[in-house]
Amino acid sequence: MLNVLIIGVGQCGNRILDSINKEAFGGGMLSKYYGTQKFTSHVETIAINTAMNDLKELRFTKAKDRIHVPYLHGVGANRNIGKQCFEDNKELLLRSIEERGDFDVAFVIASSSGGTGSSFTPLLIEALKERYKFSVYGIIVLPFREEGSIYLQNSIFCLKEIIAGSSDGNIIVDNQFLKHLGKDIKSAYDGINRTVAQRFLFLLKSLDSEMMMVTDLGDFKTVMSAGSKLATMGFGEGDKNLSVKAVIKHSLSHAGLLFELDPYKEANRAMIIIEGDKKYLNINDITTEVEKLSSEIGQIFKGVLLRNGEMPRVLTVLSIGASSELNKLFTMGIDAVRKEKEKREQVAEQNRGIKEKLEGLEPQY
Repeated sequence: MLNVLIIGVGQCGNRILDSINKEAFGGGMLSKYYGTQKFTSHVETIAINTAMNDLKELRFTKAKDRIHVPYLHGVGANRNIGKQCFEDNKELLLRSIEERGDFDVAFVIASSSGGTGSSFTPLLIEALKERYKFSVYGIIVLPFREEGSIYLQNSIFCLKEIIAGSSDGNIIVDNQFLKHLGKDIKSAYDGINRTVAQRFLFLLKSLDSEMMMVTDLGDFKTVMSAGSKLATMGFGEGDKNLSVKAVIKHSLSHAGLLFELDPYKEANRAMIIIEGDKKYLNINDITTEVEKLSSEIGQIFKGVLLRNGEMPRVLTVLSIGASSELNKLFTMGIDAVRKEKEKREQVAEQNRGIKEKLEGLEPQY
């Protein structure tokens, strides 16, 4: 049995963690008090935030699993303030983690664009890697592009630090790509959080299960460490009228992915986990689709979980190589930095002009 630590940092990370706890407890409002989490592994969860109100809104995460880092009411999307806040409270956070026991793997969930999550996460991953021997992965959420220049610049600098850092890999989730999951902003966020939670729990179960064809934590690490140390996930679910071949295709399609990617051109390695009743898992269909992807990207790890009576479900983990969508994001972020700099210079020039015009003058009454 794996010992797993899941940390949600900042508002976005907290909410996804809460969705994970909701799914694991079964979803009932009182289940966190009376139920047992349905994790295959031994799992500890921690929500970290500088904003107390964000922690208070969590509905499925126990109070003992919430850590408030005292800093007024958040860091105001300022990564410099957030970094200093982390350093000031680093030992408090690591001590809280140590009290939970020993782990085989940790996942740190956060937005790349806000304040606390964006600034804490690269530093927290580095601190965990420096002090402990277990693998540490990020689950990093990219912003809606219309959210503004500060969020865009936060996002690119957070990603830069994570890519250059010591993490064992990072799964990226793109709010912009997934906004179709809701008709309004709230339902979109709820849908995205629920989708990430369900796929993550499938992954966790798969890494700690007896398989007919085995994928394990070592294979996951090999996939995640490839290319840019960024990856994403895809998912497909079948029915009696949908073959496992079609389900695999869906998991690799835009409808199944968490980030806009052409798997056959932009992925470096992959893990494909197939679950279902053996009568739905046609070996020729599975082989055809796996070989098709393998011929384009190289190494694929394949795992099969037999579940009597269940329709086929497929989870794919794809490491990202050269990505046109990531290039677009960094271009937008760099442009946002330049515009913010220009605005600051214009204000400074205006203030200098005002000062010069008033030089030597005194108010007249």
